[in-house]
Amino acid sequence: MGWLKNLLGTGSAPAPAREAASGPLGLAQGKGIRFDTTLALLLDGSTSVRVPDAQAIWSAGWIDLGQSNKLYRYYLDNEDFWLQVHVTGDDQIESVTLFNYVSYVTVNSDAELQRLAGPNSLIGLPAYTHDGVSFTREWGTERGQTELVPLTEQVVNPDESYTIEHHSMLYARETGLTDRRELLLFSVEQDEEGTVSLSTSLGISLYTTDLSTI
Repeated sequence: MGWLKNLLGTGSAPAPAREAASGPLGLAQGKGIRFDTTLALLLDGSTSVRVPDAQAIWSAGWIDLGQSNKLYRYYLDNEDFWLQVHVTGDDQIESVTLFNYVSYVTVNSDAELQRLAGPNSLIGLPAYTHDGVSFTREWGTERGQTELVPLTEQVVNPDESYTIEHHSMLYARETGLTDRRELLLFSVEQDEEGTVSLSTSLGISLYTTDLSTI
């Protein structure tokens, strides 16, 4: 694909075929997603998240959160976009979020990591301002900075499967649209080769009727 495929497309750990083959809403690696044609117009002015044209799913990931909760992630052929679906053990869909990558930076030293996402950074504080917009922290109850949340993601693409270790922090704000929050997700990611990166993603809550598989 491009920079993201090159960065994440390393490793050879086998991925469970059961997870790779199917997911919620009929989503799976190799299938396509089409978004409602009115969605971009609806969101205009309420969020800076962009809605892509119909896209193929390049790779699929899943994260076991425990207590019968799981995150499914679908990385689209246009690498600026990815989709996340939160599912409970009874296959109940709790949320669907369309994310845009804001940035993806390779971290070259521990000092740089501490500066970007450690105690010397703003990530993990109760509030975070992104492009002049204020978001409130979703994870952690500390009055000051809280630790990033560890997550392990199994990913499969047409060429291989691999594991990514995340340390993430989520922020959110209300957009004024019914049940559509804007999310800001930071994630320190380490692949099986030991490469460490910091990704920043901006997302918007979707209804299941906002998209379909093709």
